[in-house]
Amino acid sequence: MDTPDVAAAAAVHRLVDRRETLATAESLTGGLVAATVVEIPGVSSVYRGGLVVYATDLKHALAGVAQDLLDERGPVDPDVAAGLARGARERCSADWGLATTGVAGPEPQDGKPVGLVYVACAGPWGETVRELKLGGNRAAIRTESVTSALLLLADCLREAPARS
Repeated sequence: MDTPDVAAAAAVHRLVDRRETLATAESLTGGLVAATVVEIPGVSSVYRGGLVVYATDLKHALAGVAQDLLDERGPVDPDVAAGLARGARERCSADWGLATTGVAGPEPQDGKPVGLVYVACAGPWGETVRELKLGGNRAAIRTESVTSALLLLADCLREAPARS
């Protein structure tokens, strides 16, 4: 099983090889994706920065997620995840945006169960969102969310043509 640091290293090395940049927007992970990424040597050439948008209103104010989407569906939603990734990419002037949103627990949120997480990647050719249904305690859910987000980024980078 991949760990967050292994997944981060794979994604960062691929970004370095492609000479492309990354930004993050995080909710339930509260900056853990960014913290994991910046542990990788050489990351300064590719990581632009990130947004920790834990509060729902900041998802709109800082990441630019549509307010009507947040009002209608709440923060734990695949389209919100895509909007966060797109917002990170745009607001930080990066080639790629990576986002997390979900319920880490211990209680459900707005009718969404503990362990429901969406990770999203936005790049030059659109967005990809994955729904996760994770088990375990709060720490385990957050850690697996980080790993899953970074694996999604690595997959998107592998599938996307490099820019000229």
